[in-house]
Amino acid sequence: MAICDVCGKDESLPYRCSRCGGTFCSEHRLPENHDCAGLSDWNDPAGVFSSDFDDSVETQRGRAGGLFDSITGTGGFLGYFRGNMAYLFLGLMWIAFGIQLVLQVAGFGRLMVNTFFLTSVHPEYVWTWVTSIFAHGGFYHIVGNSIVLYFFGPLVERYVGSRKFAALFLVSGMLAGLAQVGSSMLLSPGIPTSVVGASGAIMAVLGVLTVLNPGLRIYLYFIIPVPLWLFTLGFAGISVFFFLSPGSGGGIAHFAHLIGLVIGLAYGQRVKGKRSVPNQMSFGGGRRGPGRGRF
Repeated sequence: MAICDVCGKDESLPYRCSRCGGTFCSEHRLPENHDCAGLSDWNDPAGVFSSDFDDSVETQRGRAGGLFDSITGTGGFLGYFRGNMAYLFLGLMWIAFGIQLVLQVAGFGRLMVNTFFLTSVHPEYVWTWVTSIFAHGGFYHIVGNSIVLYFFGPLVERYVGSRKFAALFLVSGMLAGLAQVGSSMLLSPGIPTSVVGASGAIMAVLGVLTVLNPGLRIYLYFIIPVPLWLFTLGFAGISVFFFLSPGSGGGIAHFAHLIGLVIGLAYGQRVKGKRSVPNQMSFGGGRRGPGRGRF
């Protein structure tokens, strides 16, 4: 049995869309019935039909789409990732984590920090605004974020589309990290702070889903049923408590969590109403060990 991504109906013979990768019932199998992320290509001759015999076939969308459409559209070099950005980001997280381990074992700790850690000492290292999202502070840290991204990410991506999902993930991750470092510089001047982790972006994804379907039933550790709104409220409460209790946060960047969640809630309000989302979800979380600021 499978669950339709639109109506949540159990379907014994589900249909899998070849364009967005979603699973749908017979009522929502057509791209126009599930607001397919690749639906716009159906109005683009260059996206659906090969025009090898007539180079004059060019649409306004093709001219305006630019480089992104040329490499991510149908037949493009990165066409597979359209509809699979959540999984791409998940893979990049583990690749970055692997590189971290190699650099650390090889004795290049300083290079690792300068490459992946967003710090209060060198906030002008602009590349770390992005690389810090994919780097993590330990095995349990990346496992916890990976589980949530694996289950929640594709739902949000199918709802808003791959391009907007990528923007949400990267922008919220960067703003969350910068906010954490900025707050530390203001509240604890002179004390070096470093931040790594995707939790700011993960919380943005969680915030979007909370707005779209607050009653979404999730299973903590695959066992305990909890409505999404209650989980989000509890997580936000914990983050506020530890943020207001300096020294008791266990090295976790709670302010970054809050910033990511606020961004997600705001964006969820903006896109709410397009279509429904499934009514239940199972996932488990990983515990986090001590270390530098993690989010």
